Amino acid sequence: MKFDYFYERAVARSGGEQALQKRLPAVASNAELEARDDSFYLAEITRCVFRAGFVWRIIDHKWPGFEAAFSGFVPLYWQQVPPERLDDLTADARIVRNMQKIDTVPVNARMVVEMSEEHGSFGRFLSQWPASDQAGLLLWLKANGARLGGVTAQYFLRRIGYDGFILSADVVTALENHHLMDASPTSKKGLLQAQKAFNHWHEETGLPYSHLSRIVSCTLDAAG
Repeated sequence: MKFDYFYERAVARSGGEQALQKRLPAVASNAELEARDDSFYLAEITRCVFRAGFVWRIIDHKWPGFEAAFSGFVPLYWQQVPPERLDDLTADARIVRNMQKIDTVPVNARMVVEMSEEHGSFGRFLSQWPASDQAGLLLWLKANGARLGGVTAQYFLRRIGYDGFILSADVVTALENHHLMDASPTSKKGLLQAQKAFNHWHEETGLPYSHLSRIVSCTLDAAG
């Protein structure tokens, strides 16, 4: 399937090329990914974990309280945080008091610290992982982090500007409609099928993966 089909359909449904261009997400350079400190990445991971299955605007509205309650999300501290500090957070009205999600912070902090020690920073670790193997990165994050399965890690990568696709419901529907995916989008097989399609379109068009993903989503009148 040539990508022109999706592009033309997205343009028509978005109200023209200029309108479509305004919907495309920003893509960070490797230098920009590497310039951000590890606390930024732990905070963004945590924001996406808390957003999952919840009303996003509530988490975003309360986010200054999260930043204060978690003291800036310094990974070196949170990887070995005292248990009583976590218990205190379950009574902290500044955040959403979900213990299962609170418990993800030390696990994800250890992941960030370990990769930072190995690569120099977590941002450098991410910048060195090619977009042509985003599926591999998603599987790695799921295996090494906490509650980073499904689309949670995909939204984390999009928020920080990593050039990757999001398998939102509309993108999955488009892939399935054109017989490019027949497995669950949360499975390894499904991720690899999506990766194959996006790799093909990237080679065909030269467009960033995140732009390809958003354009495909716009063919169904949704944002992905």
